[in-house]
Amino acid sequence: MKPTNSLRWGLATVLCGAALALRAASAPAPSSPPPAAVPPTTVPAATTQLGAELAAVAAHIPGAHAGDLRTTPIPGIYEYRQGAELVYVTADGRYGFAGDLYRLADRNNLSDARRRELRLELLRAVPESSMVVFAPAQTKYTITVFTDVDCAYCRALHKQIADYNRLGVKVRYLFFPRTGPNTESWSKAEQVWCSADRQAALTQAKLGVALKTAVCKPNPVADDYALGRAIGLTGTPGIVTESGELLPGYAPPDELVQELQRDKLQDKPPG
Repeated sequence: MKPTNSLRWGLATVLCGAALALRAASAPAPSSPPPAAVPPTTVPAATTQLGAELAAVAAHIPGAHAGDLRTTPIPGIYEYRQGAELVYVTADGRYGFAGDLYRLADRNNLSDARRRELRLELLRAVPESSMVVFAPAQTKYTITVFTDVDCAYCRALHKQIADYNRLGVKVRYLFFPRTGPNTESWSKAEQVWCSADRQAALTQAKLGVALKTAVCKPNPVADDYALGRAIGLTGTPGIVTESGELLPGYAPPDELVQELQRDKLQDKPPG
């Protein structure tokens, strides 16, 4: 949400005769020293130059903004982000290509690290109060799972939710009805969210039990769906780890924990 600039300032001074008389009769208070001058904030020239450079590239790409772009280690090639998806473009904005950018000295996949960073950035904007969370008594790992009520593998995962929790895995659910808006799966997701007990409702829905809850507005299903598309989700369940890695598909509890242990050893993206 963009901040507004419609701030209004008002100042009213009320003087009464009694206050004036009292001030005249009292000893003058020592005057306070004037506030120290605050030097104006200056923007480094390099920052201004970079902003102008990115704006010039963005101007050649339909719908792009300077904030969608950043430089890469390759002169004349810029990263253009759309959600967590990356495209590399030339300075004149005429050409672009998709693929992974590697630093050959250490075989570091810079694109993969950047995508993980962007996924986490997008997920940080969603509070847990907008998720359906199944948490263990002691959390060792946290995963964010995009789920479809009618997805067979999503149901297989949820049937073992107690086992994931027993192994210390906190499961934070977001909705991703694969069939899209105005479909039965979409309505079921909305009904789960609108239920008094969302955990119980999700469990029942994944067992195939028809919910009687009326759909309420607003609900986060549309936002969750858009977020899933932004991070590059192609199927469900889509599991995002604490490092921002996207794990496609279902994994049994023990196998998932092994993957999460390896994930802990990864270099975390900045931020």
